[in-house]
Amino acid sequence: MEFDAAVELFFQSRAPRKDSVHTVAAYRRDLAQVAVHAAQELGVESLTCERLSPAVMRAAFAAYSQPRAKASISRAWSVWNAFFGFCVGAGIVDGNPMSGVARPVAGSRAPKPLRDAQAAHRLLEAVASGKRPGRNSWPQRDLAILATLLLTGVRSAELLGLQVGDIAGTVDETRVVVRGGKGDSDRVIPVEPGLRRLLDDYGDSRRSRFGQRLSPDASLFVDHRGRALTRNQLQYLVRQCYRFAGVADQVDRGTLVHALRHTFATRLGQSGASAVEIMELLGHRSLNATQSYIKATARELRDAAASNPTYMAVRTVSGEDAVESVDDRAGADDER
Repeated sequence: MEFDAAVELFFQSRAPRKDSVHTVAAYRRDLAQVAVHAAQELGVESLTCERLSPAVMRAAFAAYSQPRAKASISRAWSVWNAFFGFCVGAGIVDGNPMSGVARPVAGSRAPKPLRDAQAAHRLLEAVASGKRPGRNSWPQRDLAILATLLLTGVRSAELLGLQVGDIAGTVDETRVVVRGGKGDSDRVIPVEPGLRRLLDDYGDSRRSRFGQRLSPDASLFVDHRGRALTRNQLQYLVRQCYRFAGVADQVDRGTLVHALRHTFATRLGQSGASAVEIMELLGHRSLNATQSYIKATARELRDAAASNPTYMAVRTVSGEDAVESVDDRAGADDER
């Protein structure tokens, strides 16, 4: 059977699961990108499922994996494994070749925010200056995008799916309605006046550029031609803003746009937000995915460790108390 036809049957079989549009798009992307490498390995333009042997899939995944992080490779492996599981069940192929393809060991699940605590401030200030070079410079839009990512924690796909009408309420009671997140669930994120003003400034600049009245179902963020911003355009924009602001070295490999979501959640945790509050704002389906954002900071861990009563005994036997006593007497002599 032709690979493309099998893919359509695969998604047809998953329809009752009610995957979100973002999940379906990500799965299709993973299948298509690896398939390109498989076709190159076979030297053909059109793939058939029967020719996707373990050797072909190993070579395809080896090429696919070169520029990508472990998490992306692992997700693609899972998608292809599910696809071949369907194909075996449907009698399209005799066996699942993914058993012969190595799957990367899951890396650390720790958040990967911008490493420097001031990096987010420098990023916003640099973009707000309006001095970032480019043929189609649009600082109001760029600033609105970065601020939305940093202050709402939405995922890339969720940001790209926002519509004009999803920014609702008065200036003092604004909220962003995020539709079709993971699990196809909607959520509402409160927005403070500062972000609302940036979004309004962007909207004014958009109407000035294109001279059009924006309908509620129009894409919120667009490119310089007025078309809905794409995933690749968003990634390019964020990468260029990092470089212009001088914070590219503060971004962990494989995060890029997602680093801003992690920054949002980490800052909330550091500010005392509870795991349940962060879970609701991020759109997580369980607390397990949220707990890492509220782990104690290094200073808090040090203070907690130092409070151990046994340190009193250690200070005595190590002579630390005696040293402090001498220092205290010297200080008293100086005061006199």
